[in-house]
Amino acid sequence: MSKFNTHHLIEKNVGVLVVLTLLVVSIGGLVEIVPLFFQKSTTQPVDGLKPYTALQVAGRDIYVREGCYTCHSQMVRPFRAETERYGHYSVAGEFVYDHPFQWGSKRTGPDLHRVGGKYSDDWHRVHLRQPRDLVPESNMPAFPWLQYRNVDSAALPAHMRALRAVGVPYSDAEIGDAVKDTAGKTEEDALIAYLQVLGTALKSGR
Repeated sequence: MSKFNTHHLIEKNVGVLVVLTLLVVSIGGLVEIVPLFFQKSTTQPVDGLKPYTALQVAGRDIYVREGCYTCHSQMVRPFRAETERYGHYSVAGEFVYDHPFQWGSKRTGPDLHRVGGKYSDDWHRVHLRQPRDLVPESNMPAFPWLQYRNVDSAALPAHMRALRAVGVPYSDAEIGDAVKDTAGKTEEDALIAYLQVLGTALKSGR
């Protein structure tokens, strides 16, 4: 059978075309993805990277629950316009302890990956309660209820044990102290603690 006839047969047979397409895509995906699992730059934490504290873990959960990732990305791209605005571009080693990572793809608001340490806790409090008091043109919704709701401390030990199971190096002591370390903390405290650590590892390790 000629190459033309073979090609014609494949195009006419939808089932065969689908199978061959999936095969080609799978092989291409494996060739691109599998090597990443063996590269140190993608599997080892950058210098200075530490696992989130119990309070920061709680804050990250609140960040996800409130949908912050739908408007704020957490990955600075390696382009001049982005690095001049946000700082050093993001690298894979900064996300080793993120399960799942919060890169995002939409920027209704600014990228938050280098926001850690940029503003004070008080600035974040005002911004969360009424964004337009600090940024008049902001269309970010206010989150005033976070200051009145306490962190669900009892759920954190199980959450941290699950994170340890996928590679985050939490000690038994850190997990055991999670309830005590977050007792009386509000969800606002937790979210600010999370925001204040974003992107700080690369700054300290460079």
